Amino acid sequence: MRRALRMRAERRQLMTAEAEVLGELRRLRARLPQLTGALAASADGLVLAHDTVDGEAESVAALTAAALGVGQRLTDSTGQGRFRELLVRGESGYVATYAAGGSAVLTLLAEPRINVGRLHLEARRSSARIGELVDGALERREPNRLGQLPPPYPGRPPLPGKPPPAAGPRSGRSAAPGARSRGARAPRARTS
Repeated sequence: MRRALRMRAERRQLMTAEAEVLGELRRLRARLPQLTGALAASADGLVLAHDTVDGEAESVAALTAAALGVGQRLTDSTGQGRFRELLVRGESGYVATYAAGGSAVLTLLAEPRINVGRLHLEARRSSARIGELVDGALERREPNRLGQLPPPYPGRPPLPGKPPPAAGPRSGRSAAPGARSRGARAPRARTS
């Protein structure tokens, strides 16, 4: 139940960036006339904004999330670092997916005659901007009906573009008696 509420709140926060993300998609399509579609989605397949001719944005976003998962596993298992981008060439054109910050992806559909170098150049710039917009929307926390701020979402897995949050020691060794963990503060002495 809590997880569902947290996901719903996160989706509401993502939607606050929708107009700006859509504007970035439209500017990208203006710079690259050979694009036939542009889509920004969350890492779990939720459409954030799209500028496409056909009405298949939801299915493309879901497939993008699946491809992202495969791409992340592939780069991790082969030692190539974090996922950055994926390019698929079909008979009728290209599908390109780019990491966009810590929680979103940019997927572009292009004609077969597009200059792939220019596609990469422009898409990398746009994905960085979209990442800033989406990550900024997620960092903004709005009060609930009771006026309380919700907790931040530390459990959200980071995407490429942002390093994972620093974790505490997990080596299984126990600390020496009386030792404090890194970053822990000693209790303050009370003064009267």
